[in-house]
Amino acid sequence: MVDGILNINKDLHMTSHDVVAKIRKLLKQKRVGHTGTLDPEASGVLPICVGQATRVAEYLSESGKAYQATITFGTVTDTYDAEGVVVRTADISALTLEQIEAALPHFQGAQQQLPPRYSAIKIQGQPAYKLARAGAEITLEPRPIEIHTLEILGWEKPHLTLAVSCSKGTYIRSLAYDLGEYLGFGAYLTGLIRTRSGPFVLAESVTLAQLASAQEQNNLQQYLFPADFALQNYPALHLDEALTQRVMHGNAFAYADPTIAEQAEMGRVYGSNGQFLAIANWDAELQLWKPRKVLV
Repeated sequence: MVDGILNINKDLHMTSHDVVAKIRKLLKQKRVGHTGTLDPEASGVLPICVGQATRVAEYLSESGKAYQATITFGTVTDTYDAEGVVVRTADISALTLEQIEAALPHFQGAQQQLPPRYSAIKIQGQPAYKLARAGAEITLEPRPIEIHTLEILGWEKPHLTLAVSCSKGTYIRSLAYDLGEYLGFGAYLTGLIRTRSGPFVLAESVTLAQLASAQEQNNLQQYLFPADFALQNYPALHLDEALTQRVMHGNAFAYADPTIAEQAEMGRVYGSNGQFLAIANWDAELQLWKPRKVLV
């Protein structure tokens, strides 16, 4: 059995589910899951949890993301990307790089973003995109997001290449649409590469073809990250044998360093042998750490 996290460089036109299915077949292992979807028309970083690491998948999806986006001005589609139907066009001869530079600060920081109608957000149990395709009236609510940085990488009218660093739940398609509306020319997303998902970066990712080759050569381990790699932003709690036994039985425990609870409300717990043992939450009322998920 394989345990760990794979930093997959997803190809264009593949769904996240496609990647999971291929890795299940390749590794002959059922416990495989992704940590947040990546649209079929986007490529780049897609962390895949295998074996015991699937138990930390929910924490990976909490991490921030980074993208390289190509936004085309002068055209608006109903899906906000190249897959949709063109609903409006505009003359962009008057649009300048200086106007774009002046507009970008408006989209940085904490904000409310309206997701695209054609998205996977569930409405009464149905994905919004299915309802939209069926012609149903859809009302989506704005969601809190944060865009940390926006950096212009290139401008060749009508195409803008943008580096985006943002919180989970940010729709880059909505950013493209909103930027186009703000400038008055309209825009849609024509290319997207995810360059980072939490601690996983594109430069260290592996394609499915490389993974298959490594599996054939019995060298898969070189591409596996341990489950706790994805939880680096949480403090580490190293336990003695007595506390290790408490945690393995799901019991709350006091930790020698009380300052750690001031740093974060969740921690990585390591047993007396150094093995990643559990994820624990700080209970301020009890002044104890409580195992949230025991992994061994």
